[in-house]
Amino acid sequence: MDKLPWIILSAGDNVAVATATIAPGSTVAGIETREKIDPGHKVAIADIPLGAAVVKYGQAIGRTTADVKAGDHVHSHNLHFENDRLAATANSAPEMATSEDRARTFMGYRRADGRAATRNYIGIIASVNCSTTVCRAIADEANRTILPHYEGIDGFVPIVHDQGCGMSSTGDGMNVLHRTLAGYTRHVNFGGVLMIGLGCEVNQLTLYGQSGAGASKRHFNIQDAGGSRRAVERAMGMLREIAADVGKEKRVPMSIGEIIIGLQCGGSDGFSGITANPALGVAADLLAAAGGTAILSETSEIYGAEHLLRSRAVSDEVANKLDEKIAWWEEYVALHGASLDNNPSPGNKRGGLTTILEKSLGAVAKGGRSPLTAVYGYAERVTAPGLVFMDTPGYDPVSATGQVAGGANMIAFTTGRGSCFGCRPAPSLKLSSNSALYASMEEDMDIDCGTIATGDATISGKGREIFELIVDTASGKKTKSELFGYGDNEFVPWHLGATL
Repeated sequence: MDKLPWIILSAGDNVAVATATIAPGSTVAGIETREKIDPGHKVAIADIPLGAAVVKYGQAIGRTTADVKAGDHVHSHNLHFENDRLAATANSAPEMATSEDRARTFMGYRRADGRAATRNYIGIIASVNCSTTVCRAIADEANRTILPHYEGIDGFVPIVHDQGCGMSSTGDGMNVLHRTLAGYTRHVNFGGVLMIGLGCEVNQLTLYGQSGAGASKRHFNIQDAGGSRRAVERAMGMLREIAADVGKEKRVPMSIGEIIIGLQCGGSDGFSGITANPALGVAADLLAAAGGTAILSETSEIYGAEHLLRSRAVSDEVANKLDEKIAWWEEYVALHGASLDNNPSPGNKRGGLTTILEKSLGAVAKGGRSPLTAVYGYAERVTAPGLVFMDTPGYDPVSATGQVAGGANMIAFTTGRGSCFGCRPAPSLKLSSNSALYASMEEDMDIDCGTIATGDATISGKGREIFELIVDTASGKKTKSELFGYGDNEFVPWHLGATL
């Protein structure tokens, strides 16, 4: 039997989504298409009057700006953002985890404080923009001269940024920067850390504490070292001491309940919410059932679907915290003369997405169907197991930076347009939402989820494939992003507050 080139996602929908190009005059759900429909785009399967809700996933994604006839292409030319919400339906159960799933282990590094690491890096962290060049020089020299002597060390990673001075020493901007950098200095995937300051910046090294001689966490200022070249020379002596300790670490079996994975999507298309995101949601459910943690984020990209997430909160306190984050974002974008519906990018729209409501309904699918156990601020340390939410922007590098600062020791990133990304020290898996993308960018994509749309795979089956790859990656298997070398330039702390 031939596979249909379209799919209806919910019984209450008045649009279908093309899974392949649909020519004019084709039959979709008993109606004749009036124009060409590209993959990932929507076709009306009933007449939709002017001003009526367009329904996809069983939820409103906006309202029509003209009378839409059955068979018409539904997109930005006849659909616009309207802040509607339809009632959340009863939550279905999470993916069923077996006793074998719950008993799974991975091969990780056991740190002295008991935490589980998936990688064994040494971080070279800049306290301020002024020390970024020296940090890069230190990492380059260490990777060239020290790393070859230690098979057990994954590399020396420069963590650099454009903040740290020219800003208030108090307030949201400094609080967020400090929380983010502190999260990286204690990140479990860094067996050791060397933090480098200039000396006169607002973000002083003294804010991060000081480790004793021979410890795996050290820091100093370039001005105290006598200049840039001398700073590199001084760093080499410290790093040799750190590497001597870190290089002894060995992988040992540990429960997958110690995996903390950040869930990301970027460069989304009309398939993201149908294939890659719900498949990742299955993997997140399996991990949560085993005691692990999945961090859903990108607050500006759950807008319009937050009521569905809220209905899964384990308590009123958790639900109210999510409401507070949404309210803050509504006020924040209004203050800057923007709208949350500005979020869908040109690439998103070419891929078939029209409004932020449509994008969000697909984006929350990454979180699976597990209960929402906690809500965190940006870069706050994540301690609760299960599905949690962290308040971040939708911009992927900023969002993932917050998740890693909060403790994520892995990232899973879905994409429909071909986002390229890595986030050292956390290995990043890339999941393509359509098979055409996987074929054209296979060197960047770890799993092809487009086979769900073609009917060659199920969401549950692909979710289990992702789950298995998460375990293998946590145990040391390199991701495509790691093999290429992504991760040095994707550290982007959220920039809040005035530049002075």
